[in-house]
Amino acid sequence: QLQLVESGGGLVQPGGSLRLSCGVSGSGIFVNYYRIGWFRQAPGKEREGISCITRGGITTIYADSVKGRFTISRDNAKNTVYLQMTDLKPEDTADYYCALHWGPYWNICSLVPDKESYHYWGQGTRVTVSS
Repeated sequence: QLQLVESGGGLVQPGGSLRLSCGVSGSGIFVNYYRIGWFRQAPGKEREGISCITRGGITTIYADSVKGRFTISRDNAKNTVYLQMTDLKPEDTADYYCALHWGPYWNICSLVPDKESYHYWGQGTRVTVSS
């Protein structure tokens, strides 16, 4: 069964950094084959797409709110996708989720946070940015 598990969240001061991990597991599942997205949901707000990486890492995109501060990457040997977050701000406080697009649009990035765009979702990891 395909599973995504996020980790790496926590409490960080403004200006600090965190690296989130999204471990993907399942028989015959290779993370490099799929499109992976990162999303977040702040209290009282709708879920927001913040980054995406396509099959093979050919394309990456970022929401304007995180561009220049966040970097998405993957380690195929570990079947893991990362979100490196720097210069964190209080408004980055949210639950962060990774999601996988099963197909067939592996090579087209999307930041739409619905189950038509991403078929499998993790349970989330909380990031709190506060002094």
